[in-house]
Amino acid sequence: MQVSVVVPVYNEERTVVTLLKRVLNAGMNLKEIVVVDDGSKDSTRAKVEELAATDARVRLLPPRENGGKGKALRVGFAAATGDIVVVQDADLEYNPAELPRLLQPIYDGQADVVFGSRFIGAGPHRVHLFWHMVGNKGLTLLSNICTNLNLTDMECCYKAFRREVIQSIVLEENRFGFEPEVTAKVAKKRVRVYEVGVSYFGRTYAEGKKIGWKDLFRALYCIAKYSFFR
Repeated sequence: MQVSVVVPVYNEERTVVTLLKRVLNAGMNLKEIVVVDDGSKDSTRAKVEELAATDARVRLLPPRENGGKGKALRVGFAAATGDIVVVQDADLEYNPAELPRLLQPIYDGQADVVFGSRFIGAGPHRVHLFWHMVGNKGLTLLSNICTNLNLTDMECCYKAFRREVIQSIVLEENRFGFEPEVTAKVAKKRVRVYEVGVSYFGRTYAEGKKIGWKDLFRALYCIAKYSFFR
């Protein structure tokens, strides 16, 4: 099975090339990296173009205005052509070397969707941002109550899907509401969902972290909206 890795990027000139090279060398049956530049104002796009000129597996989609991570992912999912589609952030918080292990339940024919989790497994985790951890666990608990899933980390970036599953889901959220939205809609499809522990090298806000408290309240709204009213 061939893999499409969808990478939304916004002002990640310091990390994007390193990240893409790690994905290219991750040791999986990679068909393409679909890079969606979400209106970067720095040299992100130029750096991706330079790498794409040396490796045809790097696909940089046409320029677009900033619309948020969720909107960028919708564009990337629609463009993906691999048998498996996986989300990868460009900020080096997640290690692409772990992608083959994340995808293994799909390769084995056991899963249709695989969620990564920063709260299980033995991989290294940066120790900081206590209240983010509390928020993540609280949101996951509420999501589980509404979806009847037993995830440990609904907000984890790493999510892998059989392509026919993710392309059959109509997504609406433009920002980080994507996480609870896609979780609720996956649960309603009654597909086989697995979870795999992953490492986490979280950034501080000074280092470029973008998610904030407003996104917490949006996530609460999305859990209710997509669990009960969609």
